[in-house]
Amino acid sequence: MQKISTCLWFDGQAAEAAGFYTSTFDHSSMGQTMLGPDGEALTVEFEIEGRQFTGLNGGPAFSFNEAVSLVVNCDSQEEVDKYWDALLVGGQESQCGWLKDKFGLSWQIVPTAMNGLLAGPDPEGSQRALEAMMKMRKLDINVLQRAYDGD
Repeated sequence: MQKISTCLWFDGQAAEAAGFYTSTFDHSSMGQTMLGPDGEALTVEFEIEGRQFTGLNGGPAFSFNEAVSLVVNCDSQEEVDKYWDALLVGGQESQCGWLKDKFGLSWQIVPTAMNGLLAGPDPEGSQRALEAMMKMRKLDINVLQRAYDGD
């Protein structure tokens, strides 16, 4: 068990969300579900890529906002496309690789190449890559690399 895990507050959709997330990510699994007095799921444990989560059906008092997001580090454009497309279903895209899924949870779908482009040895190239990123919704590694290279 992880020392620190994440609890996500839902308004009745914890089981649906856990199923959605575990079907989206390859290395994921469902855990225990604790039922409330009404016989419905109160908490749902699940794991995504080795990280433990608990979905809590806490009601409408709180909702997600962009102050907290989950970052998905992607090794290829194919991975960026896969997670962007899957998590965006029923959700809303934003800027710079951010989106909200259908439950309102914010995600950042980020190519691992971004670190090298934004903090690369060429400060002018990094600035061009940053400017290109600021114009994007879903991040495109090739476009970012061309911007860095000055093409």
